Amino acid sequence: MDARSVIRAVRDGAGLSEEAARWFATGLADGAVSDAQAGAFAMAVLLKGIGTEGRVALTRAMRDSGQVIHWDLPGPVVDKHSTGGIGDSVSLLLAPALAACGVYVPMISGRGLGHTGGTLDKMEAIPGYRALPGVEALRKVVGEVGCAIVGATEEIAPADKRLYGIRDISGTVESIDLITASILSKKLAAGLDALVLDVKVGSGAFMASMAEAEALARSLVATANGAGCKTSALITDMSQSLGHSAGNALEVLEVMETLTGSSVNEALWDVTAALGGEVLTLVGKAANMDDGAAMIDHALETGRAAECFGKMVAALGGPMDFVERYPDRLPSAPVILAVPAPRAGFVATVDARALGEAVVHLGGGRLVGTDRINPSVGLTGLATIGEEMAAGEPLALVHAPDAAKGAAAVAAVRAAYRLAEEAPEEPALLHGRIGPEDVA
Repeated sequence: MDARSVIRAVRDGAGLSEEAARWFATGLADGAVSDAQAGAFAMAVLLKGIGTEGRVALTRAMRDSGQVIHWDLPGPVVDKHSTGGIGDSVSLLLAPALAACGVYVPMISGRGLGHTGGTLDKMEAIPGYRALPGVEALRKVVGEVGCAIVGATEEIAPADKRLYGIRDISGTVESIDLITASILSKKLAAGLDALVLDVKVGSGAFMASMAEAEALARSLVATANGAGCKTSALITDMSQSLGHSAGNALEVLEVMETLTGSSVNEALWDVTAALGGEVLTLVGKAANMDDGAAMIDHALETGRAAECFGKMVAALGGPMDFVERYPDRLPSAPVILAVPAPRAGFVATVDARALGEAVVHLGGGRLVGTDRINPSVGLTGLATIGEEMAAGEPLALVHAPDAAKGAAAVAAVRAAYRLAEEAPEEPALLHGRIGPEDVA
């Protein structure tokens, strides 16, 4: 077997066998498969698909390309994953909140893909934070603190690490088959008892329609439960930025304001509580989602989640006083420009993808795989759907590395907003749930 035969089979619609998946995943991990071959494989999967059996085979093969962790802890091991969006910093709130509720969270996360932000890029905006500490450090921090937000090193699903980066630069990010295998190979390698998935839908999501989002949610839930991990998915709104900020350090700042109660973002809080309530129910820590959400609320309100976050940051190399001094510890951009509303009216629609692209072009994301992230840039004060604006009132503030990039971002953000005379109906945060019973 060789890479060409595997690629041809997928290209010609023959799918991906268990044997071919294992060969290709091994080749991704050890370098026998070239970047060009990996890109061709990803494109063939995107265009032709590999079906349910191929999806499960690829997930297991990439999981088994590295170390699979086994835990000996006094509580259940759980995690959450988002399919990606704009201003989506829920993971930074949820991991410490769940830890405060008595479960353990080895949150193996990724970097930004396309127009969406990445959890690891956000955490690395914190000076000194080690996002790739290795499996033994992950074990230690999760055991002692209760949570750790880290990346998949070469020890965890190395085949996915290769393919993940290639997807970002080869135009194949949107493939349901590849998304499913990528997410679950890392999650299953972390030895989870339960997993909750945040599947985004809307203009800022990879899945713009409900039909697409439901298809992805069902794929993820069916594959994960078939592999023995209790999993459910919530379909949440991404028709606009979830947070009021988009950009790495700026999103961390918003998270810290919410954790410490100095300025609470209700949308971030509510999605965090819903996802936390779901996974606490899956492992029997809560009787139902509402009870679980109340447990998350309590962890956030009492400051226990903030305490866990601070301990995690310190344990992974960040400042010992981060929770107390976060405004001083995060980098800031030298140029801040307002985006004036062109006229009076209500915010009717937002092209959230365009907002994400604006952040990328400011330097907050990657246009090619080798690009370095500028953690300080991004957008704040993002106006939300239904908000009434006066002419000239800021739709957002642009945080830029220089005036030229700032001006380009101002134009892009203004074009992303559509104003109307009448107030529109504000979108719901939660659109649906897919549980194990829905895919059985």
